[in-house]
Amino acid sequence: MKPPFVPSGVITLTTDFGHKGPFVATMKGMMLRQFAAAKIIDLTHEIVVHWPAEAAFWLKHAYRFFPEGTVHVAVVDPGVGTERDIIAGLYRGHAFIAPDNGQLAPILGSSSAEAVHRVDLEGLAAFGIHNPSATFHGRDIIAPLAAQLASGARSVRDLGPATREIVPSWVDEPVATASRLSGVVITVDNFGNLFTNIDRPLLRRFKNPVIHAGGHDIPLRRTYADVEPGTYLALLNSFDVLEIARAEQSAARGLGLSRGAPVVVTEG
Repeated sequence: MKPPFVPSGVITLTTDFGHKGPFVATMKGMMLRQFAAAKIIDLTHEIVVHWPAEAAFWLKHAYRFFPEGTVHVAVVDPGVGTERDIIAGLYRGHAFIAPDNGQLAPILGSSSAEAVHRVDLEGLAAFGIHNPSATFHGRDIIAPLAAQLASGARSVRDLGPATREIVPSWVDEPVATASRLSGVVITVDNFGNLFTNIDRPLLRRFKNPVIHAGGHDIPLRRTYADVEPGTYLALLNSFDVLEIARAEQSAARGLGLSRGAPVVVTEG
């Protein structure tokens, strides 16, 4: 029987740190001190500050593009230094570790999660972690633990007690009825395209879906080039989620929408 997790040495890193200062670099440094051969990949450091829901979205939709055995680290941590937990778990051959504030809920809250464990924050010395700062658990706790998972020195089960009680996502799942589907914008990319939490399976109930957002009725198309420049359109993008775009322009700016904006789908 294949074990649920065989480390590949790859670690992904998702944060809301941006690129000012040494914060990302020092996390990588702590990983490399534990596991010099680690292959560390920046997933994104542009999560909206203090909003774990966006980190959850990207982890859910991006993990599968990495080899099985990857350790995925997420640090969007407005509660750092408080009594909030850190959790780690296994899902479809991948390992995940993050503060327990909803970042891992879509993955480790799934019935498909093979394991979920709370990190024993009272027993960090056993992991070689001493005197972590109160304001940077990402560097001082999560980074070295992720490296130990990636090297195979420790398993998720070594980190603390098993649990199935984790903090839910900050954003509700889309609500579907026979004639209506309601979701929200989760993130905005560099082109001003609006990514929603509505995915392909949810849209299958509609033969001719029309997307309502920002006071506009927007048709579903296959590519950005299917409409004239400046025209709004919706499509299923490369992550298989519903995206609202404006050909060769910014949909976010044109519609005046951002994260959390409501999106409704009905039959056309």
